[in-house]
Parts: sequence; C-alpha cells; structure tokens
Amino acid sequence: MKLQVVLVVLTVEMVCGSRDVMTNLSIQFAKPLEACKKEMGLTETVLKDFYNFWIEDYEFTDRNTGCAILCMSKKLELMDGDYNLHHGKAHEFARKHGADETMAKQLVDLIHGCSQSVATMPDECERTLKVAKCFIAEIHKLKWAPDVELLMAEVLNEVSWKS
Repeated sequence: MKLQVVLVVLTVEMVCGSRDVMTNLSIQFAKPLEACKKEMGLTETVLKDFYNFWIEDYEFTDRNTGCAILCMSKKLELMDGDYNLHHGKAHEFARKHGADETMAKQLVDLIHGCSQSVATMPDECERTLKVAKCFIAEIHKLKWAPDVELLMAEVLNEVSWKS
C-alpha cells in the first residue's frame, strides 16, 4: 500500500512539473510574437487561435496562425533553412527553459513525429498548423498541457493587440 501511495505522489509531481515546464516553454516561445505581429500584420483572429492554443480539440481558424508560429520559430532559431525543426536547437531551447534531458528529447521527438506525418503538404503555414495540432494532442495525452489562463495572462501581457 505504501509503495502505491509513493508511486501516485511521484506521478502527480512529475505531471505537475511537466505542466510547469510546458507553461514556461510556451511563454518563452511566445516572446517573438509581438515582433511577428508587427511584421506580418496579424489579426485578432490569430490572437484567438493563440488564446485557445492549448485547449484540447480546438480547431484553428486562421492559416496565418501557422505563419506566425513559423515566424516565432525562425526568430528563436528553431528552424533550418528549409522550414524544418532544427533538432539540436530545439533540444537546447527546451533544456534552457526547464526541461530535463529526457523531457527535452521527448518534446523534440514528438514534434519530429508530427512533422513527418504532414511532410508532403506544400503550404508551410498549413503544415505548421497540422504539426501544432498533432503536438498539442500528444501533450494532452501526456497530461502536460499548460494551464491556459495562467499562460495567456503571461503571454498577452507581453503583446499589444490594439492597433
């Protein structure tokens, strides 16, 4: 009985810790959003997509959300010249912002797996949206999805959406 209780407590702590890491990673990933908003003239529809980003089964409404994710990824130097994830830099980004070695590898592997499933899509922005949706689903399966309200309060505090 004691072993079961210990295992349950450890599992809860790991999930909560992973959610905290994902919250921090999401905040750090969103840092270039303001610059991308200005460069691309992003709309309120894109804001809605970002607000709902971590909500399970949310359907993105704007292709430009994928373009914004690409823009942020480029600014963070997480993409190579062919718009593919740079595994080493993505792993380093995850480690720098709170993921341990195992979690960082798992995150990169998840994104890579999601990318492979849509590799033949010609439109980079649409492809990025599909990868994001797949990644979100996988993170929810792991129960690592960040708290949306906490995350959005942090991210939206950094971004001005008024024209």
